[in-house]
Amino acid sequence: MTTLQQHGGGGPHHATATQPTTPPTAGVAHVLERMRALDRALPADDGVAVFNRVYLTVTEAVAQRVGDGTFADPKATGELDVQFAHRYLTAVDADATGLRPPACWRPLFQLRRHPRIRPLQFALAGINAHIGHDLALAVVDTCRALECEPPALEGDFDRIGTVLTGLEEGIRETLMPGPDLLDIADPLTHLIGSWSLTKARDGAWAAARMMWGVRRFPELVEEFADRLDASVGLIGRCLLTPLG
Repeated sequence: MTTLQQHGGGGPHHATATQPTTPPTAGVAHVLERMRALDRALPADDGVAVFNRVYLTVTEAVAQRVGDGTFADPKATGELDVQFAHRYLTAVDADATGLRPPACWRPLFQLRRHPRIRPLQFALAGINAHIGHDLALAVVDTCRALECEPPALEGDFDRIGTVLTGLEEGIRETLMPGPDLLDIADPLTHLIGSWSLTKARDGAWAAARMMWGVRRFPELVEEFADRLDASVGLIGRCLLTPLG
């Protein structure tokens, strides 16, 4: 199996992610171009636009560090960055063309214009889909493309996590609606406290290692990825509970 499908429904209207064919450096530039184009095209209050701005900030930060010695293997980091982003952009393209995006992304696309969902919820739902589901598959895609084992990526995987953690606080502060968050009774306070970037990344790494370990049994990989997709989608639906 040379690619892993994006899961969540199957059938003729179900989108499939294909492997990027451009070199990592050129691929990262293309990814940034796509995200910036989406940022210009989408209304500012669109839920996908909210997540896209967050992801653009993260991708720019990682791209800046690829050549400055932050990562032990810049080529592998660039490849992982491209494989990772490709799954998000494939979901965007699927939704735009009437195809069926993975289950993990559907809540965000379906509720992107809901007036009672706050920007931080949109951001967290997108991060949940991308980290909880796409990251694990992107690690496997990268190992296949580079013909390496997951441990070869682990150090730089953790370094990317450090970059994300450093940006997370600023992202939350930017999207928080104001002092009402100090009220412990605010439902949003409970929602943002129920999801952890660190735990989601740990889960993604464990899932990637599991799928890689059983890669010679495609049916097991497909079944696991389907279940992962569905469970991450359920979390996304909860994160997008309308709050008023």
